[in-house]
Amino acid sequence: MASSPNARNRAQSHFKSSEQREDAIRAEVEKERAAVDAKTARLKTLRLAKEAEDKVEADRLAAEKAKVAANSAIGTRKSAAKAAHRQG
Repeated sequence: MASSPNARNRAQSHFKSSEQREDAIRAEVEKERAAVDAKTARLKTLRLAKEAEDKVEADRLAAEKAKVAANSAIGTRKSAAKAAHRQG
C-alpha cells in the first residue's frame, strides 16, 4: 500500500517544522551559554583584580608593621643603652 502524496507532504512539513524548532532551541541554548560564559569571565576578572588589590594592601600593611617593629626595637635598644649608661 503506497502512502498518498498528501500524507507524505504533511509528514515532511511536520518534520521540517520540528527541525526548525529544534534549531531555534539549540541557538537559544547556545546564546544563553555564551552569556553565562561571558558573565563568568567578567566575574573572574573582577575577582582576580580584587585579590591582587588585597595582596598589595596586605603587603603594604606587613611592610608598615615591620617598619614599626624595627623602629620599636631600635627605641628599646636605645633606652636600654641610656639606662646602662646612667648606671655606669
